[in-house]
Amino acid sequence: MRNIKSYELRELYLKFFQSKGHAVIPSASLIPENDPTVLFTTAGMHPLVPYLMGQPHPEGKRLTDVQKCVRTGDIDEVGDASHCTFFEMLGNWSLGDYFKEEAIHYSWEFLTSPEWLGLDPESLYFTCFEGEEGIPRDDEAASIWKSCGVKEDHIFFLPRKHNWWGPAGMTGPCGPDTEMFIDTGKPKCGPDCSPACSCGKYLEIWNDVFMQYNKTADGKYEPLAQKNVDTGMGLDRTIAVLQGVKSVYDTDVFEHILATISGLCGKHYGDDEETTKGFRIVADHMRCATFIMGDPKGISPSNVDQGYVLRRLIRRAIRWATKLGIPDNSLSTVADAVIDTYKKYYPELEKNRDFVLEQLQKEEQRFQSTLKKGLKEFDHISAKLEGTVIDGPTAFRLYDTFGFPLEMTVEVAKEKGLTVDTEGFEKAFEAHQQLSRAGSEQKFKSGLADTSEATTRLHTATHLLHAALRKVLGDDVEQRGSNITAERLRFDFNFGRKLTPEELKQVEDLVNDAISKNIDVTCEEMTVEEAKNEGAIGIFTSKYGERVRVYTVPGVSKEICSGPHVHNTGELHHFKIQKEQASSAGIRRIRATLD
Repeated sequence: MRNIKSYELRELYLKFFQSKGHAVIPSASLIPENDPTVLFTTAGMHPLVPYLMGQPHPEGKRLTDVQKCVRTGDIDEVGDASHCTFFEMLGNWSLGDYFKEEAIHYSWEFLTSPEWLGLDPESLYFTCFEGEEGIPRDDEAASIWKSCGVKEDHIFFLPRKHNWWGPAGMTGPCGPDTEMFIDTGKPKCGPDCSPACSCGKYLEIWNDVFMQYNKTADGKYEPLAQKNVDTGMGLDRTIAVLQGVKSVYDTDVFEHILATISGLCGKHYGDDEETTKGFRIVADHMRCATFIMGDPKGISPSNVDQGYVLRRLIRRAIRWATKLGIPDNSLSTVADAVIDTYKKYYPELEKNRDFVLEQLQKEEQRFQSTLKKGLKEFDHISAKLEGTVIDGPTAFRLYDTFGFPLEMTVEVAKEKGLTVDTEGFEKAFEAHQQLSRAGSEQKFKSGLADTSEATTRLHTATHLLHAALRKVLGDDVEQRGSNITAERLRFDFNFGRKLTPEELKQVEDLVNDAISKNIDVTCEEMTVEEAKNEGAIGIFTSKYGERVRVYTVPGVSKEICSGPHVHNTGELHHFKIQKEQASSAGIRRIRATLD
């Protein structure tokens, strides 16, 4: 077995499949375009779904790449030897070209040939689909492995849970897969030990998916006219095997990142179990956060969608950095190390370095004081706790008063042998929302002091303002509240700094441009889900029922709203921003009038 560095594995993989007639394609964005069911690109096949469904790819029928991916379903497992939230997936595809015979022979050659990875065939094990009613056992794949020289006792047949892929939805392409494992040398956990076990003896390093069926609406599996091959090899896990180390964090990929963390805290990776866990969490989360922010479609921390996942990663890294003794506001130094490690292969990280560091520094400054106050209060609560369960109202008070996220309360509680009544938290949260809504309804309707003609005009103006702010400052800008009287509007939104005079003018001009075009304002009733599918903004959807009203200014704005609006934007005459200032941490406020 060759001791291969991470950069060598990337190059070898692409070179091998180029030699087999595959076109090398670049990694797609982490923000998927072709799969609305996920927030991030979670596998190499995601950007290729249209082509797996039959659309011709401009580069041909044989493709290979190294795809950056994010999976956060196992975020709580990060800190062990193998789990990561960000990873690189080496992949090759056949779009209606070769199938099982060639795919398996390619995999065997790349794994075992001394020219390529040179793994000992005796250390490799393989799984195939065991079959079920209506779908035969994949004896074909097993037979091909045997023709390569694999011994029968190195092949296992496993059920759908382990050796089947898809379809992506309720219907569509799907099929069996064959997975490749390496024996780590650990003892068997029992007489039935197999790659299906989680004991750690067998480590999966590659997967060949054979899309040979189409699942119909009535649940039948019909043979596909275009049979595809979709494969995936995790770079981190594979180089851990090739470099003979016990953990993905012991590979050359993490060397500079871990050294940077050590320099910041004065501790060393491997000092003890808790320190090692902390190093791994900070390294993984900062690598993942840096790639999300540094992506060509770079995301900022926020409270929704990808921005929420990003915020959780950063804040969890901050907590563990604090435990390690890393000085406040130092995680940007770790992000720098991530960028330096990967910039040769992902130049977008260098291009977006300033954005990454700026967003990270803002988020650190925003959360540091919250974290310390929340942890202090948590210690106070746990010291007085009778029993092992933190009740819902108490967890909600940590959130509402100290800004402590529920998932962090759960995590800290788990470390102390405690649990959290999350259902009770949700009930307390809903009760708080109902009280807030009741109070708002007594005072305002949709932020309106009344429903006069003047307030109606200003209310419509807030929609145009919201749309203009998102266009100038980015789609992560969201309404945080509004208050409208007959004289003026007040609009709160999330943003981390004071707007420049140029930005304010640009916002003002966009609103006035929409007014000057005399656009009719339309209203439709639909479900919240339908509204979201049509791209409507609904920041405060919790206050709405099953069906909502969606007000649209075509080409400008589409929002879920229960307030009154003008019939045509021309009724607003002219919009003027009077003042822009901070409202609270990370929240800005604009006051404006209509002439």
